[in-house]
Amino acid sequence: MPEESVAAEVVAALIERGWSVACGESLTAGLVCAQLATVPGSSSVLRGGVTAYQPQIKRDLLKVPDSAIDAGLVSCDVAVALAQGAAAALDAQVGIGTTGAAGPDSHDGAPAGSAWIAVSVAGSEPLAEHLQLAGDRQAVREQVAAAALTLAVTALAAH
Repeated sequence: MPEESVAAEVVAALIERGWSVACGESLTAGLVCAQLATVPGSSSVLRGGVTAYQPQIKRDLLKVPDSAIDAGLVSCDVAVALAQGAAAALDAQVGIGTTGAAGPDSHDGAPAGSAWIAVSVAGSEPLAEHLQLAGDRQAVREQVAAAALTLAVTALAAH
């Protein structure tokens, strides 16, 4: 399914529920938020996003705990904290978080192409998924953004 279709599905599900979404992105650097913004009507549900590349920004703006950062930036805990932190900071019911090593080198002990994505929906346990992707830096980032939107569709379908 093309990213635009998945983003449209996310936006439609949010509109139907009267919910909003926020993104806390590291390696995707705003790609998830940008894909959502391409959908007509997204302004009624897209609260915004924070690109948090540096650990200090993750900690200070999105309240990612030091324990998660110290355990490894490319982890389930960081992805979940980015999703929850974005939702809290931007007053949204749904948060999407992405973290990983886009390459070409490893990052914080994670091999290139390794990523974690997470979706947090208020009142529910967050969903998270590990990805190990191939391709150059841009290809990995695009695949992670697409996977994060797909995971959001899954999370919203459960509600």
